[in-house]
Amino acid sequence: MESAIKGKKGSDRFYRHEQRTALWFILPAFLLLLVFVFYPMIQAFIISFQNYSLISSNKSFVGLDNYVQLFRDKEFLSSLAHSFYFAVIVIPVQTCISLGLALLIQKRRPGTGLFRTFYFIPVVISTSVAAIVFKLIYNKDFGALNNFLKLLHLPTTSFLSNPDTAMNGVIILGIWKAVGFFMIIYLAGLNNISQDLYEAARVDGASKIQQFFRITLPLLNRTTAFVVIITTIDAIKLSGLIFVLTNGGPNGSTETVVFYIYKLAFQQSQMGYATSAAFVLFAIVLIISLVQMKFFNRED
Repeated sequence: MESAIKGKKGSDRFYRHEQRTALWFILPAFLLLLVFVFYPMIQAFIISFQNYSLISSNKSFVGLDNYVQLFRDKEFLSSLAHSFYFAVIVIPVQTCISLGLALLIQKRRPGTGLFRTFYFIPVVISTSVAAIVFKLIYNKDFGALNNFLKLLHLPTTSFLSNPDTAMNGVIILGIWKAVGFFMIIYLAGLNNISQDLYEAARVDGASKIQQFFRITLPLLNRTTAFVVIITTIDAIKLSGLIFVLTNGGPNGSTETVVFYIYKLAFQQSQMGYATSAAFVLFAIVLIISLVQMKFFNRED
């Protein structure tokens, strides 16, 4: 009995020692988050209730005026609509292409590794480089797109100068840039599905299409949830491609909400107003992400 009590005490001391050790390992990361993430977020939230300018030391508390004005600001609402248009097109198209490419390169065949590399190369290319290359491709006078249209005796177009087509040009670039990353995610998900399930389905006479919809898609539920949520966040906070490719033009037709926030904060120095717009965007993205997580949170 006495030895059992001593053994329990020793086990408790070891457990407490493990807990303290874990806390010491976590502490540096927590301090970094506190200093560089949580504290700036709190300060930004306070600034969002102020009339705060980067070029003036004067600041005043305005309460909810910044937030009220945002929902009357046609430019903000328009930039939000552009971001959602980009997201609505990109999410299904990019997800389907990523899954299709993953299915194509899942089985090892001669040259499969080469194709995997080709599909993934756009991911590692700098955003600025990719945007400049596509800007040259879309050029009306000497771009590859219009040269191809000339070969087919079709009318040329000023792709990025036309408000009706400029956002579509950004969408094509965005999909091309990111599809390889999500292809790898889907490939990992496909490799985690047991081949015994497909073997059993074949024995039962299931076709390839039935296997895809009854086995592959349901068992990729969590992978698809990750892909859709990350794609949604990336799409709504799009700014880098816009900054290099169109700078928000023409006539503001490609001005996304993050680019609009950047313009308010660093070009017009309206930091308080820009910060309130950033928190509205944060709330929108958070709500959409929670809804998506709820939708995909189903047992296989």
